[in-house]
Amino acid sequence: MIEQKLLQLLAEDIGLGDVTSQAVIPQELIATAVVIAKEVGVAAGLFEATVLAESLGLSVKAEVADGETIKSGQILMEISGDACTILCIERTLLNLLSRMSGIATATNSLKQMLKKAGLKTKIASTRKSAPGLLYFDKKAVALGGGDTHRLHLDDMVLIKDNHIALVGSPEEAVRKAKNTLSFTKKIEVEVTKVADVLKVVHAGSDAILLDNFSVSQVKDAVDILAKAGLLGKVVLEASGGIKSENMLEYAGAGVDVISMGQLTHSVKALDFSLEIIRKKS
Repeated sequence: MIEQKLLQLLAEDIGLGDVTSQAVIPQELIATAVVIAKEVGVAAGLFEATVLAESLGLSVKAEVADGETIKSGQILMEISGDACTILCIERTLLNLLSRMSGIATATNSLKQMLKKAGLKTKIASTRKSAPGLLYFDKKAVALGGGDTHRLHLDDMVLIKDNHIALVGSPEEAVRKAKNTLSFTKKIEVEVTKVADVLKVVHAGSDAILLDNFSVSQVKDAVDILAKAGLLGKVVLEASGGIKSENMLEYAGAGVDVISMGQLTHSVKALDFSLEIIRKKS
């Protein structure tokens, strides 16, 4: 399935063929290329890059593994085979590596900030991903040490504002979900007011998403649960308006999970290049 998805991404790039390589590169020319990191970061996407290259008959020798820290100038992998094929996949392969490694690097940076501060809060992604890249983005988050949150809509129940607008109240939405679905599905509900926190816990929610809460409001929610003897009985997630600059404040307020869309919707790609180092006619 991964191979099919990768080939779809490649087909989007090449159209009916790489006319440049066909015009200037002799047929059956064999070459070797290396992928080089131009920045420090966390490597991600090497498995997928290998699958893509090998599916087209190229040979790959990986020099590092997904999840490893890499430095500028380091060779990540060596690719050998038909020269035209190497050039044909170059941009798709680099785009994938760059994006996934950028996400893994950003995630790991936030994780290290939490660790250094002595906080056990998890950093999680959201579903704010580029269309068609959800699998790759989520895997990159995991390689960076983050939590993937929901991979798909069928993973768990996450009752959000529009569900509540149609049902009437967050606690009623929780009750409907519990009465309808299997016990195997976790239920999380989004709340926008501190006053709703105890209501959804008593209705049976397994997790609460504190949506666009200020740090002060998060502390109030934590205090309410603590006074009711329910702190630690339900997972507390904070999301909305949280960035690296204020993340530690939210984590210190007592939430278990912080989910951040910026991990995937506005990622800074890591810089890589592919260079031909040998050819053989």
